[in-house]
Amino acid sequence: MAERGVELGFAEAAGPGSAWRLRSAYFPSKVGGRPAWLGEAGLPGPATLRCGRCQQPCAFLLQLYAPLPHRPDAFHRTLFVFACRDAACYRLPGPRGPLCVFRNQLPRRNDTYPEEPPPEEPPPGPAAALPRRLGCGAALCRVCGCLGPRACGRCRRAAYCGPEHQALDWRQGHRRVCGQLAAGDDSESAIPEHNEFLFPEYEILIEPEEPEFPADGSVDSDDGEETVDRSKDPKEQEKLRATGSAGEAFQSLDEETLEAMAKQETEEDKIFRMFKERVAAEPEQIIRYCRGGEGPVWVSGENIPEEKDIPDCLCGAKRVFEFQIMPQLLNHLQVDSLGESIDWGTLVVYTCADNCGEGNAYLEEFIWKQDFSAGSI
Repeated sequence: MAERGVELGFAEAAGPGSAWRLRSAYFPSKVGGRPAWLGEAGLPGPATLRCGRCQQPCAFLLQLYAPLPHRPDAFHRTLFVFACRDAACYRLPGPRGPLCVFRNQLPRRNDTYPEEPPPEEPPPGPAAALPRRLGCGAALCRVCGCLGPRACGRCRRAAYCGPEHQALDWRQGHRRVCGQLAAGDDSESAIPEHNEFLFPEYEILIEPEEPEFPADGSVDSDDGEETVDRSKDPKEQEKLRATGSAGEAFQSLDEETLEAMAKQETEEDKIFRMFKERVAAEPEQIIRYCRGGEGPVWVSGENIPEEKDIPDCLCGAKRVFEFQIMPQLLNHLQVDSLGESIDWGTLVVYTCADNCGEGNAYLEEFIWKQDFSAGSI
């Protein structure tokens, strides 16, 4: 991905014939399923991947392959986002909470992948089973695909990130094969592709955004009251005309207060209108990527982080905007329910401006959740 110019990501269903493209060796960008880990050293541990609110394990949400061509130490570079499955944890906007993001990078010459790019056709033979272990020997959880330091006490063959996923796997079928595995029969040890904890899996296709808007994200409009009138719903305008004397009820409010209220409402409307107009050309976009260039497109004037709200990297460098996750992704996650559902206006990821590295480990970056304002939905 380039560091200048906005690039858009779109979700494409991952069918059986294309599943091979979503494995680690092909450096995928993808949504859901299990993470296709990049480096094998320093993976985030189970304690790190728990929700900051309910403390339950987070599910893998998506990953973006975002190498930095001018940085030899980031020839391969992927960002991983994890999200809690409990809708109640999304009630509050702001930092982290039910979300977390990690960055990992490798030089071109490394111990895991060949220097030449992977082939663009599927590998020969039957599709490879999901890995139970990394090449370095680290076990992966059968449910979520993250580090699995906990082993089944009976068969000692199945690995888990914690007791929650061990119990889930037992209910979903491990109880039927555990005895066979304990006896050394490996024929039933394949990991199921999907389970109720995982989000649906999609490939993310990347395309450049057509330059239809100014670089500063502004949208031309007339100033003054005419702009406000045009932005109002026609029914609202008719109601105002029918109740022209209603303004007398507000005589107790001084002019300065009225001006402040009108300005606030207009700014909120303007921000949401800009958001809608910016995504209208490609309404299915789930990712907007632009590291080192244009900032995020906000959905509301509320809860926009200030510079002080974005913590510096542990190395001391500032963090810069890299990409945002759009609300359209929710349409693909199958998280709607009759009660409370996982929801957001946009998720904005900030990463180390210096792109620091520490022994090729997975480094936590910063994510901010902004919700739609009550007046925009």
